[in-house]
Amino acid sequence: MAKNLEISLLLDFYGSMLTEKQRMMIEYYYNDDLSLAEIADNEGITRQGVRDAVKRAESQLLELEERLGLAKRFQQMQAGLEEIRLAAADILEHSRRQGGAEEIVRRAQSIIGLTKQLRD
Repeated sequence: MAKNLEISLLLDFYGSMLTEKQRMMIEYYYNDDLSLAEIADNEGITRQGVRDAVKRAESQLLELEERLGLAKRFQQMQAGLEEIRLAAADILEHSRRQGGAEEIVRRAQSIIGLTKQLRD
């Protein structure tokens, strides 16, 4: 079973909507990077039982994302904030090179600070 990094992101958004067992299995598998066999040994169940729990959890996470789109929206917002930050940095640099108004410099710096704050 190839590990899909998208699942780790979806787990952050929708993990609380899984059963405790599913959340635990998928966290072991994706976040702790344990193999199915290692999880099975730790939990005292079969490898197939772990695989089934992980697969069900993956399916639920993907279905929740398809319906709600929270992770996709978050990624779009992050990308948009980065574009805004880069544009403000360009304005700031251009204004400084051209001896621009202090108000433009101050506002560009404010935009850069706000985008960094929102991204964190």
